[in-house]
Amino acid sequence: MHRSSRAGVVLAVVALLAVPGRTQEKAAPAVDLEKRATEFVDRLIAGNWTAATERFDATMRKEAPADRLAEIWKSIGDRVGVFRERLGTRREQVKDYRFVFVACRFEKATVDLKVVFNAAGEIAGFFLQPHQDPAAYEAPAYVRREAFREVECEFGEARWRLPGTLALPEGDGPFAAVVLVHGSGPNDRNETVGPNQPFKDLAWGLASRGIAVLRYEKRTRIHGAEMAGMTDLTVKEETVDDALLAVAWLRARSDIDAARVFVLGHSLGGMLVPRIGARTRDVAGYIVLAGPTRPMDEVILAQYRYIFSLDGAISADDKKQLEELKAQVERVKDPDLAPDAPREGLPLGVPAPYWLDLRGYQPAEAARALDRPMLVLQGERDYQVTMADFAGWKSVLGDRKDVVLRSFPALNHLFMAGEGRSTPTEYQKPGHVDEAVIAAIADWIRTVE
Repeated sequence: MHRSSRAGVVLAVVALLAVPGRTQEKAAPAVDLEKRATEFVDRLIAGNWTAATERFDATMRKEAPADRLAEIWKSIGDRVGVFRERLGTRREQVKDYRFVFVACRFEKATVDLKVVFNAAGEIAGFFLQPHQDPAAYEAPAYVRREAFREVECEFGEARWRLPGTLALPEGDGPFAAVVLVHGSGPNDRNETVGPNQPFKDLAWGLASRGIAVLRYEKRTRIHGAEMAGMTDLTVKEETVDDALLAVAWLRARSDIDAARVFVLGHSLGGMLVPRIGARTRDVAGYIVLAGPTRPMDEVILAQYRYIFSLDGAISADDKKQLEELKAQVERVKDPDLAPDAPREGLPLGVPAPYWLDLRGYQPAEAARALDRPMLVLQGERDYQVTMADFAGWKSVLGDRKDVVLRSFPALNHLFMAGEGRSTPTEYQKPGHVDEAVIAAIADWIRTVE
């Protein structure tokens, strides 16, 4: 396969490959944000670092001066290769946050450079994330749109309020409900990857079967500029806290059965199910979709090795990148790793406290302590979270009568069907979560007393 497409979805594991910044309370001028964003990106491409900082806000000027900006851009190039072309822009706004996504094709991936603007039109941060195709969503055949309605909502602590969508079955209720917990990276509420929206598939599919589903914007997406400046970030702030707040928000609704609220975690979210469960007694059961049981640093290294091997040859540049990543993984495992260790020397530029927090964490072993039913599902064609991870869950929990484990031969990491070896380009083909997965989840929820 072409190298330009090999590494795209590795970026999905990037939690915060970003530059920090803060929004400012100033009047919004009438400015062309798309023009400012593309101008900024063009200056990065040209290596004009001083000019690229011209529209930074005060915090960005401090955190990312010209020399630091050059280092950041080099680290991006190390991951996605040489820049090829700009493909276009799109805008989003959530309350006071305005984002411009500049789609860029690099040697090894097509990605979105997400430029964050404050109210004054200054650049308050920028992020690298997998490219998202804004094509219209077409519901899968198993969805019965007349069977449910959608309610826009907001929940969470004042500083970290999150917008979300509740798919609510028609009728009086109260209904069983599921909270969807994202994988790694600054995911939207639909966990969009290219033209695919697996969380929307899950929400609409389950709501069509009488189960309410809450999906929401991930904190690292909505509040990414603030979070990128956190030097003590862990999965607690990235994922766990908001999952618990989502459970509490659902249980407070009169149309939801408070005794039948479930948590479904995908990828990183699945790995963190035991962390979520350790902090609450309010969840009826847990669903793990493609949850890693191996250490995250090892999972990242394995993903890179797999992707670099897809065309049958590992180039000298590939070998260099693998050696650098291997050295970073070794630093994560170094018993002397300090919380203030430079993030540039660690996998994906994620700060040391994040890795230290996960040190010694064994999801399957931690799940032993959960006295709640569990459903663990795995796609056998998944190269990001593999059957080795599924075996980890099975070896520890396989003898429990309240745990169901099931794998699907044709499905990939998004639980969409395909043939042969799964590749990053597969995620750019429109698809839907397989109906068998929707049925397995709905049927299992009905069995939980």
